[in-house]
Amino acid sequence: MKLSQLLTLPVALASAVLAIPEYSEHLHLRPLPNGYLYAGFNFTASTTLSAYESQHFRYFPRSLGQILQHSHTQELHLRFALGRWDDESWGSRPRDGRREGGTGVEIWAWLDSGGGRVAVEERWSNLVNSLSGLFCASLNFIDGTKTTRPVLSFEPEGTRGEGGGSMELLHGTLPHEVVCTENLTPFLKLLPCKGKAGVSSLLDGHKVFDANWQTMSIDVRPVCPVGGEECRLEIQQTVDIVLDVERSMRPRDDPIPRPRPIEELECDESKSYHAPDTCYPKRKEGEMAWSLSKIFGTPVRGSCHLADGDEGSDIGIEVLPDRLVNVLHGGSNDTLAPHKQNHDLRLFRLPDSARQHTDIMVSQQVIQQVPLQNQPPLYASRQITGFGQERGGMHAVIRNPHPDQQRIVYLESLPWFLRPYMHTLKVQSHPTNSHDKPTMDVKLEKMYYTPALDRLRGTHLELLLTVPAESTVELTYDFDKAILRYTEYPPDANRGFDVAPAVIRVLPNNTAGNGNGNAQGSYLRTTSLLLPLPTPDFSMPYNVIILTSTVIALGFGSIFNLLVRRFVLAEEVPPSPLALRVAQVAGAVGAIVQSLKGRLRGTEVGQSSGRKAAGGEGGMNGSGGGAKLNESGGKDDWAGGATSQDESRKHR
Repeated sequence: MKLSQLLTLPVALASAVLAIPEYSEHLHLRPLPNGYLYAGFNFTASTTLSAYESQHFRYFPRSLGQILQHSHTQELHLRFALGRWDDESWGSRPRDGRREGGTGVEIWAWLDSGGGRVAVEERWSNLVNSLSGLFCASLNFIDGTKTTRPVLSFEPEGTRGEGGGSMELLHGTLPHEVVCTENLTPFLKLLPCKGKAGVSSLLDGHKVFDANWQTMSIDVRPVCPVGGEECRLEIQQTVDIVLDVERSMRPRDDPIPRPRPIEELECDESKSYHAPDTCYPKRKEGEMAWSLSKIFGTPVRGSCHLADGDEGSDIGIEVLPDRLVNVLHGGSNDTLAPHKQNHDLRLFRLPDSARQHTDIMVSQQVIQQVPLQNQPPLYASRQITGFGQERGGMHAVIRNPHPDQQRIVYLESLPWFLRPYMHTLKVQSHPTNSHDKPTMDVKLEKMYYTPALDRLRGTHLELLLTVPAESTVELTYDFDKAILRYTEYPPDANRGFDVAPAVIRVLPNNTAGNGNGNAQGSYLRTTSLLLPLPTPDFSMPYNVIILTSTVIALGFGSIFNLLVRRFVLAEEVPPSPLALRVAQVAGAVGAIVQSLKGRLRGTEVGQSSGRKAAGGEGGMNGSGGGAKLNESGGKDDWAGGATSQDESRKHR
């Protein structure tokens, strides 16, 4: 190594140490009505673009960074969602719905548009296939039939410096995907502490997927400061869940819900039918008591404090000021005081030690003031109308409870086998609290429609409209149901086919901004739908296949025999060498058997001749019995003598 390189090495090392990428994590807790608890996990890491391009990864996950580099992805948004958010009871959605996805898997990304449409589609295919292997999901099934190109629904969240190339947006959904622990484990592997320390230690698969509503999101975006500093690449990983407190605190050794013993019940003795063997459970007054260790099964294990330049981990709980909250750390009874506190939010900084555990305990308490839930900007629902297996209709209801009008973008990504008729599209509004007034047609400001192509492309429908104040807008249209090939039906064909949720973007009143969240507005998604299609009788194709295969086999076999066989007389057929050889072997074996039989017969004849000679000598000597031997009947006389001897033995 040269001297100049040795002199510049300490400077490079010092700059690398000083330019430490930032990492922070945060947990937000908010009790919800009816015994529910919202828990929002947020993990943020960033790295400079120069370090990213040179593949110097510290906090930014290398596995994801290499996929983004290979597919030329400028900005990525990936969602895994399960369950339904109850707007009526829980209020507005967390993070204004910007970190929420539809049921199943949803992904949209901005890709480098260089090289034309074919190159962009190839990059999109590489991206979804690589993410499919990274997150153990079925993202590889997002093909052209499940991909759309929205125009108004999404805006880039990141900021780009000068000289940035053109980008193209692609959006794909998988509403049938089942989110499970297989997706959570790769999600945790992207974190610096891998879910072993910090607030990520609470993310247990049994608790996360037992929630009433759950969504995991990964957002990668470039951030360029205004002051001319170097641009950075930021990744945000969020997990938002809504837990049933009573069900989550159920002990693991008794997971099956069953009636509690009567001695453990708190009975209401004011009832007239109260008796020692009859108990009416008394409703607990006030808010339910809970703790992190009981809900998640473990306290927060230490802190994911990686370096001095990083922001610390903190936990925020949003409760009323008179609610008692104890934060214990280190296994002792020392209460951790909040380092920031306003009217409703208390923020607790976790200790830097990785060995000190932190637990939050909220006791049961009667609250005089009921906490108010923020009202969402809109309420939306969607359902399929009609009957039969040939035609149907779509009916979406959007309600604005506020005194101000709302400009929205309505996006639908429909499968190719659902064929809408755009001439039947109707958008009408009427006051929410008054049904006497007639409905009014809502004028569409913009409409983007891409018709479907069978087995090649789905339908893309995007509408820009205004929802009047304190009114309800109904959107309806008719559609036809296509008949699929029998090979295109899944094993559970009678269940129906999933239709992706509709995405509604509520535009902000002031769109001025530099790509931050304020210019994005808020998002909400409807539930996914099940579309029943005409289902054939799969036993009939099976019978046809069997019959056709049998007929083809018989016909082909007969024709093949006629073409291949050669018909000759039996005398013209030459003997087979193998048959001759077998005949020779059989003849040799037969000769050996005959010779053995001849030898055995000769031995038997010799033995009988010896017996005859011995009998003749005994008669001549007077010892052969009392019978006489003569030349003509000697044999019979001997036999008769033997018979007489046998009869004399019987009389004895």
